[in-house]
Amino acid sequence: MPAPNPGATAFLQTRRSRPAKTLQMPVPDATQIAALLEMAARTPDHGKLEPWRFVVIEQPAMARLAGVVSDRGAALGLDAEQITKGRNQFDQGLLAVAVIEVQKPSEKIPALEQTYSAGAVCLALLNAALAAGWGANWLSGWPSHDRGFMTDALGLAAHERIAGFIHIATETTAPPERPRPDTKAITSWMDA
Repeated sequence: MPAPNPGATAFLQTRRSRPAKTLQMPVPDATQIAALLEMAARTPDHGKLEPWRFVVIEQPAMARLAGVVSDRGAALGLDAEQITKGRNQFDQGLLAVAVIEVQKPSEKIPALEQTYSAGAVCLALLNAALAAGWGANWLSGWPSHDRGFMTDALGLAAHERIAGFIHIATETTAPPERPRPDTKAITSWMDA
């Protein structure tokens, strides 16, 4: 029989992202962030390609990124509401980690599996921050899918893209539980 880990099980049964707009100071320091990144890097990674990297975005950089969002939104012809929505995570952000997917050539590991691994790193980092007692949220939005933003804001190369921004700070209030999927309705069993 397996040896259960009741603390980890209880955490996973109750984990809940904290809305980024409810996060406040203080934020983790460099040593604390480094520990969270080490936990996140334990993500499944077929072929040991490490198809991801991290960019820690501190508060002083947030204003610059918000400006890039405005510039890109205008260049794309987006309306003011879309631009504001794209800016909000940077206007309100205190500290975030951009998880960057880095596609690596491989005859054995398809590109899609590398994308899955980058997404898994986002969830691992989110859960590591929550388990460490921080408030955290995984955000994306149109800027994270815009090649111009990727290049202008973060200097990403053509084989890189944003998997997500994990905002980490101190939670002000625990959010209420939200409806969860009915796993019985979305699960089938095969016995032969």
